[in-house]
Amino acid sequence: MDWYNKPINGRWISVICLVVSVIIASCEKEEKDTELPVIDMTGANHFPQNCDTVYIGEAFRFSARFTDNFELGSYSIDIHHNFDHHSHSTEMSDCPMDPVKTPANPFLFIEQFDIPEGKTGYQAEQEIMVPEGVDDGDYHLMVRLTDKTGWQAIRGISIKLAVRP
Repeated sequence: MDWYNKPINGRWISVICLVVSVIIASCEKEEKDTELPVIDMTGANHFPQNCDTVYIGEAFRFSARFTDNFELGSYSIDIHHNFDHHSHSTEMSDCPMDPVKTPANPFLFIEQFDIPEGKTGYQAEQEIMVPEGVDDGDYHLMVRLTDKTGWQAIRGISIKLAVRP
């Protein structure tokens, strides 16, 4: 009697079903993330907005809304002087600028923050202290938002640091 004429028992049926299941599972296509995360800094409760002033010697609360189609990862805030009137080619619009000047003690803030896992929407709230003694004038505030798959969105605004009158 040849092997193909033998009756198939339950054990062989189970093995065949397992092999077919593994093959089907390995053929499923993984959905890929092809979209950038979104930074929304335009809401009435978001701060600062383009051309706003923050005060030296005081803390301010950064507030923005982040969203992503898959999952958010982290964000960073970078505040640096713009005394030379440079540009980052993002959406910074024209604000009244002080004359070009040489920095003596410019404020510099660069910090990264993790977003809790599993979030596709997140309200960022971060208190930032502007210390006494830093140069007043024109600054950029850059936000970099990275999602879990590595896509990054960048948004920049112009702000002014001033001594409260």
